[in-house]
Amino acid sequence: MASSIVELFTSSFDTQIDVKLVFPAPISNFLFIYNLKLWGLLTSNRSSGSGCCSMSDGEKNENDEYMKKNTDFRRKKKPTTERKRRGRSPSKSEAVVDIEDIMFSIDNVQTIRASLLDWYDRSRRDLPWRSLDKGEPETRAYGVWVSEIMLQQTRVQTVVQFYNRWMLKWPTVQHLSRASLEEVNEMWAGLGYYRRARFLFEGAKMIVKEGGRFPRTVSSLRKIPGIGEYTAGAIASIAFGEVVPVVDGNVIRVIARLKAISGNPKDPKLIKQVWKAAAQLVDLSRPGDFNQALMELGATLCTPTNPSCSTCPVFDHCEALSISKHDSSVLVTDYPAKGIKIKQRHDYSAVCVVEILESQGTPELGQSSRFLLVKRPDEGLLAGLWEFPSVSLDGEADLSTRRESINSLLSKNFGLEAKKNFEIVNREDVGDFIHIFTHIRLKIYVEHLVLCLKGEGSKLFRKQEKKSILWKCVENKVMSTMGLTSSVRKAYAMVEKFQAGKTSSSSNCALPRKKQKS
Repeated sequence: MASSIVELFTSSFDTQIDVKLVFPAPISNFLFIYNLKLWGLLTSNRSSGSGCCSMSDGEKNENDEYMKKNTDFRRKKKPTTERKRRGRSPSKSEAVVDIEDIMFSIDNVQTIRASLLDWYDRSRRDLPWRSLDKGEPETRAYGVWVSEIMLQQTRVQTVVQFYNRWMLKWPTVQHLSRASLEEVNEMWAGLGYYRRARFLFEGAKMIVKEGGRFPRTVSSLRKIPGIGEYTAGAIASIAFGEVVPVVDGNVIRVIARLKAISGNPKDPKLIKQVWKAAAQLVDLSRPGDFNQALMELGATLCTPTNPSCSTCPVFDHCEALSISKHDSSVLVTDYPAKGIKIKQRHDYSAVCVVEILESQGTPELGQSSRFLLVKRPDEGLLAGLWEFPSVSLDGEADLSTRRESINSLLSKNFGLEAKKNFEIVNREDVGDFIHIFTHIRLKIYVEHLVLCLKGEGSKLFRKQEKKSILWKCVENKVMSTMGLTSSVRKAYAMVEKFQAGKTSSSSNCALPRKKQKS
């Protein structure tokens, strides 16, 4: 029982007792203070024979009302946001949920496991990495690793074709370890987030260096570059049968709805609690299948919008659905709350597609010519990838300002100076486009510069090219096979389209127009 501390205070005129009851945290986190008039209390005790701490009817009613308002301080069944204000991120106090509220009863755990696995066995999608389930654990581990890394930030439909191509070229971790980073980037081209490809490559080298066998536990898997708690859990449970949970955005959403948790799904404290709840649910005999079933449920039925509650295998355990049936102002999609959308940063860049002619003349794009490519730094955004020469801008910039910046770059980094060691054959503004990164909106201005090296400048440029590891010139046919980012490919495609349009326009004229020089 709760212990209590009684502090007695007296006044010279009207004696009063302040009774301060302090309850230990396991029972309550509240401090109740009752002010009791000594004379009234004693009178009541004489007439009723009750103990010294009994209360009058009015005081009992007041206390009951207080307890009714304040004892449900854990999970709030209704969403913490009103429907008209959906999308507002809950405050920290709203987002934090007691672990007791998010855990499941033993009976619920058993039925949820059975229902989910039965549904998964009947309805799971036929995906290529799942065909490895009956293969060797090492092969399964490699396939799960590749698929999970590819699936980060990328749709399943897109990943399937890339996964099949990848596994055909590098069927084992040993094959991948013998590749070059450039080959890996070429294979990855089109998936985006190239850092993922680099992690796969570096991880393969590390595994082979340390004996060639995949680590079998979450703790050992996390030592591999690029493998976090989620990927480690997926590999360990699916390939090696370790009873560990896997939590991604789908799992957070499913558990938040099962327990009617309206906190911010990106709150680290809430995510930590979901990991604990997911660990409680994992099936002991089929951990890999259960984890895939939970993620599959979130990806196919318990979706962010328009969830298919009527066909959900665990709908009878869903507290969010139960609440929505009894309160029309509440929707299942109110759980979890919508997080605050991070405002995109607006950046600007000028890109120059530099085409170097092997001889005088004005050939078609890519014929008897090479393109100048620059390697990005080894750290940061798009680390180690090749791109056209570019400069960052402070904001919107006119053509004159952009060209001045590009000219400075070409002179400083490549020793290219107009009229001194090269002649401008053609230089035109091609246009601009918007490229979206996760939190960056990048406006890219594109121009096409065709130049012809002359005199000693040609010899010096070629000499520097042979020594440099930070830039190179490639032929048009090589461009199509390189692991170039989508923004680089788009810039090149704009130049091709621009040139094709000019060629078509010229063919319809009696006399070809002379290209302007600038």
